Amino acid sequence: MDLPRALPATFTTGQALGAGVHSRDVYRWRDEGLTTELSRGVFRRTDAPAASYPDLLAVSRRAPRAAVCLVSAAEVHDLTDEIPRAVQIAVPRGTRPPQIAYPPVEVFKFAAATFDLGMETFEAAPGETVRITNPARTVVDLMRLRRSIGEPLALVALRRYLTRGGRPAALVELARPLDILGPVRAAVDVLEAS
Repeated sequence: MDLPRALPATFTTGQALGAGVHSRDVYRWRDEGLTTELSRGVFRRTDAPAASYPDLLAVSRRAPRAAVCLVSAAEVHDLTDEIPRAVQIAVPRGTRPPQIAYPPVEVFKFAAATFDLGMETFEAAPGETVRITNPARTVVDLMRLRRSIGEPLALVALRRYLTRGGRPAALVELARPLDILGPVRAAVDVLEAS
């Protein structure tokens, strides 16, 4: 059986089964080089345009409610030179975190009431989007978790955000409901004064 055109560039085994494809055909396509397995049960057509962020694409297909966050989001938004050792994603507190062995994933639980603040999508591959925290939310989250992520990383991201025309007011708007207003405002004041 040839690869059906109805399947998207990146698809899951479940989507293939829903399109009437037997699971043995999905793995035969992989073995014949018609697809690449990005993660367990997530495949990408080899005739599709290259994905800019295949790991983020794979994780988003395995955990569609999750959002790329923290260092992974900072890398996408060019707010850091750090390369994350794992894809960092956030899920709403109270939901079951995804169990993903590959690519390596680090899961953070964010409050359900504020989870959707500062969320957007970006194109990880042509025509395929992934949920991600926007630049302001990324900076605020790095400041909020600076003790575990690293304060220097958070401050570099903040500096880059401000030097690239990021609005301090957007940081304050997000910092207030995320209960990190004081440290964010102090760091912005210091960086704007220097």
